[in-house]
Amino acid sequence: MTSIGPELLAESLSLVVYTIVAGILTVGGVLVEQASVQHLGAGEAMIALWLAALGGVMLYAGAYGLGYQKVLSEYV
Repeated sequence: MTSIGPELLAESLSLVVYTIVAGILTVGGVLVEQASVQHLGAGEAMIALWLAALGGVMLYAGAYGLGYQKVLSEYV
């Protein structure tokens, strides 16, 4: 039986952490965008715009920044 080297273990652990953080940011971004739409429907435009900007940043960071550039680049 072969043992897992420390380099492989560290690389695998960082990939798992990036995947989890990317998922959390993406789901959080979707939820914040949903809250933005609800605040816009309630007539609170300033809060809705603030939440829309925050949700956009979270979606960009989760889906593109971590998900595409970090996680998928490790698989290819």
